[in-house]
This record gives sequence, C-alpha cells and structure tokens, in this order.
Amino acid sequence: MYSFGMTEEQELVRDSMREFAADLLRPAARDCDETAAISDELLQSVWELGLTNTQLPAAYGGGDEPRSPITNAILIEELAHGDAALTLAVLAPSQFANAIVDHGSDDQKQRYLPLFCGESFHVGSLAILEPKALCEPLAPRTVAEPKEDGWVLSGSKSFVVLGDRASHFLVFARCEDRVQAFIVARDAEGLSISEPELNMGMKGLTTVKLDLERVEVASADRLGGDGGCDVVQILNNSRVALAAVLLGLSRAVLEYCIPYTKDREAFDEPIAKKQSIAFRLAEMHIEIEAMRNLVWEAACFLEKGIDATKAARFANAYASEKAMWIADNGVQVLGGHGFIREHPVEMWFRHARTLSVLEGGVSI
Repeated sequence: MYSFGMTEEQELVRDSMREFAADLLRPAARDCDETAAISDELLQSVWELGLTNTQLPAAYGGGDEPRSPITNAILIEELAHGDAALTLAVLAPSQFANAIVDHGSDDQKQRYLPLFCGESFHVGSLAILEPKALCEPLAPRTVAEPKEDGWVLSGSKSFVVLGDRASHFLVFARCEDRVQAFIVARDAEGLSISEPELNMGMKGLTTVKLDLERVEVASADRLGGDGGCDVVQILNNSRVALAAVLLGLSRAVLEYCIPYTKDREAFDEPIAKKQSIAFRLAEMHIEIEAMRNLVWEAACFLEKGIDATKAARFANAYASEKAMWIADNGVQVLGGHGFIREHPVEMWFRHARTLSVLEGGVSI
C-alpha cells in the first residue's frame, strides 16, 4: 500500500521541483502561450536537471537511478503547478524513453536509449490519438499490415507532442488481432508531419498531425521485437502521469484564488468571507485531495507491478472531470478578472479543457 506521508527523498524532490517550477516555468508560461512556442534555451535548462536520463540504465549512458512512479507523480504535480503545458514539454522525452526501457528489445535499447543520455535536449513522441470523434487508443484506425521483412503502416495521428522536433515516433496501430507500437523515424518515406496544430489550450506545447501513407517499418522496429509489447501498460503510465499534471494545475488554480479572495473586497469586506465563495474554495480543496489519493494509488500499483488499468482510468477520468470543474470555478471566483490575461486562470482553464482529452503526452 502507498503511504500518506512522503519519504525524506520524496520531500526533497517535491521542494526542489516546486522551487524550479516557481522560478522558471511559471514566469515563462504566459509568453510561451502567447507566442505558441517554447524556446530551445528553456528546454535545454530543464534537460540539464536530468529528469529523463538519470532514470535510464547506466549501460546506455543513463544515471541508473531506480524509477519510482510515486516519486515521479509528486515531481509532475509540482512542475504542473508551475505550468501544465511546459510540464508536458519538458517531460516529453521520458514518454518515448520509458517505453523503450520497459518494453524494448535489447537491440532497441542499444539503438535508442543513448539518444536520451546526451548533453542536449532530445525527444521522441508517442502517436496515440487519431483525428476522429470518440478516439479510443486501443481501437485505432491506423493499421499495420505484415510484410515479408516488416510492416506497412497506414493511417493518421493527431496531437503528437513536440512532433515538430522529435527524431522518432512510437505509433500505435492495429496489428492483426491486437494493438502494437512501432518505432517510426522522422525521415521515413511516406510519413508526413503537419504544421503545428492550432489548439484551444496548451498553446505553448507544439503538437502536430502525422499522416502515414504505407510507411514501411522493419521487423526490428516493432516495439519489443517479434514478441511485441504491452500497450496497455504504456497507456496506464500515461494516464497516471496526466492525472498528476491535472492535479498540479488544479492546485495552482486554488492557490491563486485564495489570496485573491482575501484581497478582493465587495461591500467593504473581503469576498473570502462570503459563504458562497468560502464553500466553493473548500470544495475545490476537497476535490484536489481526492484527486491526489487516486493518483498515488494508481502510481503505487505501477510501482508494485500490479495491474493498474482500473486505477489509472479512475485517476485519469476523475482528474479530467474535476480539474475542469476547479478551473471553471476559479474563473468564476475571479469574476470579470477571470477572463482577462492579467491573471493566469483563464489560461489554466484552457489547459484543463485540452488535457482532459489528451493521451500520451507524458509518462510516469
């Protein structure tokens, strides 16, 4: 069972990430949202923290630190408290690298993991979502047809995080009677990468659409080799991580609203003393605590190697719904100020709406 208290190491991670997010991510968030871009300097600054490479095996150039989903959930919450969009950007390399560590063949680990252990920011992206209504990652329209020496992929993917700079894509496709993942190089013949997508929220996070027109993939680039991989586990990692991002975003909304309501006066007293406002803030706090318990429980299942499918879905579904509710209430608490760019709550509202339909943006 997971503990309701943090270890000394987890407290250290929490405090250091909280400080980093406050000093670097939060101040940069608005400019990234306005310009719809993240600077190379910012990504490089985060890369130098070693959030990805320190948890990769030493045999491939990593730091060989044990990966703890619970500790990573704490880390992700703190980063997302700074800004959710930038959190997905700075942790994007982990989604590809972790999938290779967990499911890749020895040859795939030797080929791809060293890319994420260098001194410069490097990213590979998961291509899970598709541009259709009611997209289900485990029932993709993208197909992989067997060929003598490999596979032929056909279909489309959307909301591929940092696809504009990714060197490789991990594409989910229907393969005979199950869903599998395939490593596709950026320069693969038949692969088209769109211009950055125009999204409602997460504007600082560049996402693209992929079109695969009979893209040939070698047998050695099926994740896990001939035996394939467990795509459900990849999804579970992603869903728990996204729930942690939504948790951090929700906490940011609440912690911004509380001092605002104490300073904002109506009828000669702070609006925090109004029962309707106080009750709303209390309910927001309750939902955040419930969200954290679900995230930690699902992360504990992942850490213990227990099937986390139900727990991950619960955490992600609950966080998606309640984060949207919290962000909406944050806008309402600020009144007219909730809709203007002087305050970040309107941006967080847009982030919450976008995150609630996202798959594969980050890994835990």
